Amino acid sequence: MACWLVKSEPSAYSWDQLVKEKSTAWSGVRNAQASANLKAMKVGELVLFYHSGVGKEIVGIARVTKAYYPDPTDKTGKFGMVDVAAVKPVTAPVTLAAIKAEPKLKDLALVRQSRLSVMPVSDAHWTLLLKMARTTA
Repeated sequence: MACWLVKSEPSAYSWDQLVKEKSTAWSGVRNAQASANLKAMKVGELVLFYHSGVGKEIVGIARVTKAYYPDPTDKTGKFGMVDVAAVKPVTAPVTLAAIKAEPKLKDLALVRQSRLSVMPVSDAHWTLLLKMARTTA
């Protein structure tokens, strides 16, 4: 089963907002590579929730609850979205600085393609990030 990371500015949509709402449609993605990653997501797969901009840290774990479908906010009809639900917060947020300081994470998309908003996470990276977060999935 694949694992993922999604990024959001806390001022646009925060982990706390997802927890309060319990689930959301992950819409508004307009980057072709990020959109391809959304298309690859399957129901039940786990997602790391990362606060970009302010915080720059992994703060929670979510789960894909609905596979890719058309995004009604996209006037071009080219892009879609998935639904995600909050699973739990991480015990210790994992900062971007800590991620960049860990040599085993040098190939993580968050480090290599910092502007990408939806990205895959390898099993090895997932395991290490959960260990850093002092959390289990």
